[in-house]
Amino acid sequence: MPYVDRQNRICGFLDIEEHENSGKFLRRYFILDTSQNSLLWYMDNPQNLPAGSPSVGCLKLTYISKVSDATKLRPKAEFCFVINAGMRKYYLQANDQQDLVEWVNVLNKATKITVPKPSDQLCPADNVNNQLEYSGSKKQISYKTEIVGGVPIITPTQQDISESANTGDRSNLKRTQSQLTPPYRLSDGGIIKAGYCVKQGAVMKTWKRRFFILDENTIGYFKSDMDRDPLRMIQLREVQKVQECKQSDIMMRDNLFEIVTTSRTFYVQADSPEEMHSWIRAISGAIVAQRGPARSAASVFLIPILPCLPADATGDPHFIL
Repeated sequence: MPYVDRQNRICGFLDIEEHENSGKFLRRYFILDTSQNSLLWYMDNPQNLPAGSPSVGCLKLTYISKVSDATKLRPKAEFCFVINAGMRKYYLQANDQQDLVEWVNVLNKATKITVPKPSDQLCPADNVNNQLEYSGSKKQISYKTEIVGGVPIITPTQQDISESANTGDRSNLKRTQSQLTPPYRLSDGGIIKAGYCVKQGAVMKTWKRRFFILDENTIGYFKSDMDRDPLRMIQLREVQKVQECKQSDIMMRDNLFEIVTTSRTFYVQADSPEEMHSWIRAISGAIVAQRGPARSAASVFLIPILPCLPADATGDPHFIL
């Protein structure tokens, strides 16, 4: 679901058909920044990218004329909506129907009060990918010229940029069917929740996207949903508490929660507030189910009943201590 980050911007993950009519959707992190009158998208949440990483796409809100449901236009693309911007249509996929409705509403609301002006310019193209967003299917290729026998020979020296821009990130950012129905063992039973989150490393303190699986006894994380061998398994019996993170030095990260064990605290960032609370509820519920309600309810105390002696002359009772 789209959510408001600490800079008061609407954010969230969507899949976008970056090259018109290609039918290939790539996973991107979107930021609707009304203060800059722009809709930007990144390879991942900028909090998880190197400082200063540019966006891979940018669209001025003044160029958006309408945002609407496109499930009938693209029946094979689930939860699809379209952004009409000048001569270009941007097709995007939401995570579910509610996500689709909310994105359509916030985008229409953000563009309702804007009026295109002849002097408006497109977002600065900091890199080749930005230029491709507005050129549609236009290809940019570099050439070299050689004189052979007095005849100029022109040959391409670089792969089509639109192809090279896709091949490097398609494997880990493309929304594939395997992410929806992972190949590992969901049919075996016992899997409570699975999905991608970002985790802080133990030594380097870097943040990397990992695939988490919660079952009845453990929570493990993998490099991707295609891996069968986990990087680590956390036994639920070792988990002391799971809660939204309160540590001050990393509070600037959105949707952050912590898994506190007897040996280490794991800091995990979800993609939205809803996902963060969903993980907290799922892990807490699995712990209660494993240990039983009596052992998990820390608020229950046994208070002994103390016998008392008859009151003395002053009327005060005598308690046995």
